[in-house]
Amino acid sequence: MMNPKAEQLLRLVVANKASDLHLVAGVWPKMRVDGQLSEITTLGEIGAKEMEEIVASILTEEQRAAVTKERDLDFSLDTGFARFRANVYFQRGSLSAALRIVSAQIPNLKDLHLPDVFLSLASLKQGFILVTGPTGHGKSTTVASILNEINANQSVHIVTVEDPVEYLITPLKATVSQREVGYDTNSFDRALRSCLRQDPNVVFVGEMRDLETISSALTIAETGHLVLSTLHTNSASQTVDRIVDVFPEGAKDQIRSQLAGALSVIVSQRLVPTLAGGRLPAYEVLVATPAVKNAIREGKTYMIDNIIQTSMDVGMVSLEMSLANLVKSGQISEEVAVSYSLRPTDLMSQIRVKIHA
Repeated sequence: MMNPKAEQLLRLVVANKASDLHLVAGVWPKMRVDGQLSEITTLGEIGAKEMEEIVASILTEEQRAAVTKERDLDFSLDTGFARFRANVYFQRGSLSAALRIVSAQIPNLKDLHLPDVFLSLASLKQGFILVTGPTGHGKSTTVASILNEINANQSVHIVTVEDPVEYLITPLKATVSQREVGYDTNSFDRALRSCLRQDPNVVFVGEMRDLETISSALTIAETGHLVLSTLHTNSASQTVDRIVDVFPEGAKDQIRSQLAGALSVIVSQRLVPTLAGGRLPAYEVLVATPAVKNAIREGKTYMIDNIIQTSMDVGMVSLEMSLANLVKSGQISEEVAVSYSLRPTDLMSQIRVKIHA
């Protein structure tokens, strides 16, 4: 049975439309609302012993053993009133927990304020789609929305490999198999190696963490499937470099060639606080045109930023263009836009162009 204080805290997260709950022994619990952490002072500090009771109440017996052995654990938690993605870990010898709420409803792409180019991704039959950005900036939600668009409109088999499973996809037209690492499969690598025997059309790899996972995902994309995955990178060019850099020197040319051949789109997104409250997405979109594929194949990723800026006609968008549009429409402040920009000088030029257009 869930500890009463654990339930109170999780219900507070839901009631306040927070995204995350942070529990660390000896300090006030905190929740993240619109990207900002604030203290929950109504229930007091949580001591180390009470923290053990709270954490134990949200874990199964097997999960408790795993935390004791491994010292941290990713898992999903369904409370009946909400679903959470959770991580339990030790810090300074005491148990701690971070829980992120996962909506029971998968939002559609229009609700997420994403452009039509995102909708077009759901119509691709094969290729490699990467959704990137910092932690907590909506990557999983964007991917879930694309997958659910496919689910609603195509009679295909969607296989997901996640750690843990976040959004539960209710089968509509598609057959959906969602596999959780540590529960349905022992590892990403093993799940992906067996994936092709499951007759998939669409494969979602929750996160590309290592050489084996990246190599398997690329192979599946090369064999005529649509593969989606996420990475914690800040831009399209950084994403390409991160993938290539995972491999040993002697394999880099082959990986560049594989990635160039399989890649369809890289999206890098941020959730930016608005003037009216809440957050809206700002994004960079790289479409794998022949010029992009050549730049990747030849190791000239420094050319990608310039290709994006000169290829709006095929749906490419730079982060600075996206931020400038939000400033011009009065939805975010100039100061916020600058703080999220990778190239502030380019951003200010874009804002000036928009204002005088």
